[in-house]
Amino acid sequence: MNRPKPEGMLLADQAYEKLRELLTVEGLRAGQFVSMPDLVELLGFPLAPTREAVKRAEAGSLVTVLPKRGVLVMEATSTAIRECFDLRTIFDQEGARRLVRQGRPESLSSLRLAHEKILERARADVTTALQQQAKELDWALHLSLGGALENAAAQEIYALNRDKIAIIQQTRPFLPERIASAMEEHIRIIDAILARDEEQAARAVREHYRNTLRWWGILL
Repeated sequence: MNRPKPEGMLLADQAYEKLRELLTVEGLRAGQFVSMPDLVELLGFPLAPTREAVKRAEAGSLVTVLPKRGVLVMEATSTAIRECFDLRTIFDQEGARRLVRQGRPESLSSLRLAHEKILERARADVTTALQQQAKELDWALHLSLGGALENAAAQEIYALNRDKIAIIQQTRPFLPERIASAMEEHIRIIDAILARDEEQAARAVREHYRNTLRWWGILL
């Protein structure tokens, strides 16, 4: 999920990308408080670009600034979980429909094969490496759905929401039983798209959403 860091990028932009990495991949946890001096050290940037990065992250609701104290990472509350996954589902449903209309199954066929391989391994033995691979494959499908929107404004919203979900996911490992069921749900989404069935694809996305919320202990 790392984004490119072109030469000449402003320090504030670089600091923001590093902050994103700490929030979504490693370092900072949902609900964690960190002082500004500690954040400067963690990011490895001067105070001014660090402050700009924090302002940008706060504008996207990734963090909350506590005046004269520091920064609080967004919390993985039941409301946040529901809203983030609900928003992703809204976009994913339309993305699935557009993939059907675009009629370019090649990338989805290879993605389906990758799911089958992870599913087979998950049924046998789940390792830490497999958990990470499953997580990356999970994002690969959702990015395919979001990317099908081909709308810059929508994809900007999707990307920010993806970061929020990544923060939430840091609070709980991808457990063995969820790996298998998630892969099966993804395969049903892919199969519906490959079958050129828009409504079934949208239903499969919604079912994946409901099961994801149940896994997080949230009932609709």
